[in-house]
Amino acid sequence: MASFLDLLAAPPDLLALGEPTHGESAFLQLRNEAFLSLAEHGYRSIALESDRAAGLIADEFVRGVADVTLDRALAQGFSHGFGAYPANRDLLLRMREWNAGRADAERLTFHGFDAPVELDSAPSPRHHLHQVCHVLGVDRSAEIDDLIGDEARWSDPAAIWEPGRSVGRSEDAQRLRVLADDLLTELYLRAPGRSEGWSAAFVHATAAVELLRYHAAAATPVAQEERFNRLAAVRDALMAENLLAIRAVEAHRGPTVVFAHNAHLQRHQSTMTLADRQLTWAGAGAIVAALLGDRYAVIAGSLGASPALGIGAPAASTYEGRLQQQASLPRYLPAADIAPAERRTHDHRYFPLDQATIDHADLVLHIPTGVDAAVLADRILALPDVEQVVASEENGSPEAAWGDRFFHVGPDRRQPFATIVEHDVPGFDEAAQLDRPGVFRLNLDLGRAEFERLFGFPPKEFEEHRHEFDFARLDTLAPHPGYALYGFAGVVMPGPHLLPEVDRLLAVAHRRAVDRHERATRRAPHPQSGA
Repeated sequence: MASFLDLLAAPPDLLALGEPTHGESAFLQLRNEAFLSLAEHGYRSIALESDRAAGLIADEFVRGVADVTLDRALAQGFSHGFGAYPANRDLLLRMREWNAGRADAERLTFHGFDAPVELDSAPSPRHHLHQVCHVLGVDRSAEIDDLIGDEARWSDPAAIWEPGRSVGRSEDAQRLRVLADDLLTELYLRAPGRSEGWSAAFVHATAAVELLRYHAAAATPVAQEERFNRLAAVRDALMAENLLAIRAVEAHRGPTVVFAHNAHLQRHQSTMTLADRQLTWAGAGAIVAALLGDRYAVIAGSLGASPALGIGAPAASTYEGRLQQQASLPRYLPAADIAPAERRTHDHRYFPLDQATIDHADLVLHIPTGVDAAVLADRILALPDVEQVVASEENGSPEAAWGDRFFHVGPDRRQPFATIVEHDVPGFDEAAQLDRPGVFRLNLDLGRAEFERLFGFPPKEFEEHRHEFDFARLDTLAPHPGYALYGFAGVVMPGPHLLPEVDRLLAVAHRRAVDRHERATRRAPHPQSGA
């Protein structure tokens, strides 16, 4: 990772790592590796494109608060459904493990930096205002509830897209903005003797103000074609304010990594095509870059193909296509080293590289492909004499296994040397949580010697070490929870950065299968020549 930092002109206080699309796990998996490596170099916090107030719950889990479970942290500590991403589970667990037993100055902190809004809806500030009142020990619940009234009039999507339906500029909303501002003032007055809950209350007070600002923007009587532009700009302005507040909190502890869509992090104006119109606004990155200068660095994410999202390989003449030709594995490269090329077609799933993105980035992280079960199957089938059996109703496989893949050498179907499975087996193999959407595990027959070399104990001693493994963790080779005694290991959703090690282990397992097949062939009786 030192060489990664060496690619930057100067060590930034805020290092932005962008992704060009949501939903491709490879970016999140590489983000986890990068952040934990950066932690070794003094980075102490990460901020994700997720609700800042909700992130307080995820951070409590990271800090080891006993009554915040992992399930609660994932369900309540993320917005936009990001808690369902397996790599975010891993991020929280790895941060919590890092923090265990470390001094406060070395501990890692989790932040969200988004406002508590969705693209087409925003709740009322009721919850956040009540949280602040609780910490301050004041009871203004009746006043708050009376001003907010029916929650549905705030959260109704029509309130975002039709100014006449929004309550954002109503007399009640204006009074709530004054109330929220008064509570912020009271928090500052209490700061000299602040309690343990002061910082969280401040985040909730800020969230309440953000919601009221966003609703006010939704109520602004502008032309319909300008509405998205205005709301996107306001949301990014709130993101920028949160990022600067996070840096103010973290400045004495070390630098911060921020991870989000490229459009929120790039230094130049963000653009998007909506219907036939080109929308342009200043993203959070453009705002922060103007205020932090060279203390802000940007790594723009670039993607070749994503089987999970149905994004095919890029044309060779595009930026991504040329990067594909230069390397088969993910890599960081200076943006200045990327030559001009064509812009890939934008289809709303993927925001492609263009010259402006490259000109305003410090580095580019290019991922040639995401990895799904089919990508791994193709690599296995490229090995000599390999045959694949896919479990299905037609071949008599149990329904729970349909779609799982089994790979063999030769006609013997009793012992596959590799499998790719996408389902839990109740009562036998549930530890990897394979029933999560999009999750799969590659299993390999490694044999006793390679198994012991990897894990430090022979297969027969697995049960004594079972408790040492998180079988659901991504990118981590672990003994197979059901077949470790026979020398099997597995890795859940290996990212593209692990493909060289995956190929090495596939070669080990394949060689064992070839040897078995050759021994079986030698032992088989040969027909006698006729007299």
